Amino acid sequence: MRMNISSPAPSPLFPHPRCDPRAQLSARVKVLAARNGLTVSAIASADPFPDVAEHLDRHIEAGHVEGLDWFTSERARFSTDVRNLQSSARSILSVGIAYWPGPTEKPDDGIPRGRISRYAWGRDYHRVIKRRLKALHADLERELDRPIETRLLVDTARIVERAVAARAGLGWYGKNACLIVPGHGSWVLLGEMLLDFDLEPDKPLDRNCGRCTICIDRCPTGAIVAPYTIHTPSCISYLTIELRESIPRELRPRMGDWVYGCDVCQEVCPYTGAARAMDDEELMPASIDNAWPSLRWLLEMTQDEFGATYFGTPVPRTKRRGLARNAAVALGNIGTVDDIPVLHRALSGHDEPLVRGHTAWALGKIGGPEARRALDRGRRLEPDAGVRDEITQALEMC
Repeated sequence: MRMNISSPAPSPLFPHPRCDPRAQLSARVKVLAARNGLTVSAIASADPFPDVAEHLDRHIEAGHVEGLDWFTSERARFSTDVRNLQSSARSILSVGIAYWPGPTEKPDDGIPRGRISRYAWGRDYHRVIKRRLKALHADLERELDRPIETRLLVDTARIVERAVAARAGLGWYGKNACLIVPGHGSWVLLGEMLLDFDLEPDKPLDRNCGRCTICIDRCPTGAIVAPYTIHTPSCISYLTIELRESIPRELRPRMGDWVYGCDVCQEVCPYTGAARAMDDEELMPASIDNAWPSLRWLLEMTQDEFGATYFGTPVPRTKRRGLARNAAVALGNIGTVDDIPVLHRALSGHDEPLVRGHTAWALGKIGGPEARRALDRGRRLEPDAGVRDEITQALEMC
């Protein structure tokens, strides 16, 4: 027997259910974001971030961004109001692409190799995210059947990315100052889309690290000076990428085999350790040298070899001379007497004094009679005063 069940008559207690158009549109935006290769997305209001502006002022005054000359109070305050970028902005779509490839180990092939931070293994994420945001923008214009004013932002624009993502509930701040995204840890690259229409904001996540301090305890250089506070001049990512000059001698032994960036504070994080493996082809390394390059090769590579291997990835930011400098430090930390010949050749023949100076340090760190002979010869022939000073100090280490 079929039962005829009718809905109750409309009344103040039983109104007809109605869909919220704003909620529907917000959900649709997220569906389209996922279809365009954006792993996660969430929505924040376009209101200013006055508390973040005050925090950044204190951070700058404390000297924690020393060396980043572009990071000024003026820039920080500009960045905390997205309407400085787009006056019509009413909502912000915070997006991310996850890039954890699963457990990976440096090859044990008898070749001394360096480490490149995982985010820089594949194609330049700035271009990847912006291209996917452009595709999403086109989909939204078709969906709404009108032009949409927008700004597509990835990392380099004047916006406080992690603050936007935290407000949107995309993730929450870890004590290593990274954004931790449920299911992906901090292995997420962020981008934003400013939109000229109103969406339903998501709620921030009520999560924190509790009493865990493993990222602080395990930072190789002690750059995490307090929970949520990174002293940039000590951070291996800054030293290997942003710093253009000589790396402070006292920090070199703590840099291990990192030649571009550093993943230690992410690797040791329990939340990040539980991340789901992703297989985004654009973020995978094209060759072993895009993830674990031979340090000997880095030290002797030509500009053409550098470009052929790393063009289109984030690595060119450090330039050939910076990557070779970092390789010299890494060889000093993990190399053996078998690496003295390549270090000797670099000390006597590399075209960059910056690299020759760090090569001298590496020879001094490895030590032994062969290293001393190479340094003695270098001191006699070296035309650059700064490199000669490095050689003198290296000889004292020997």
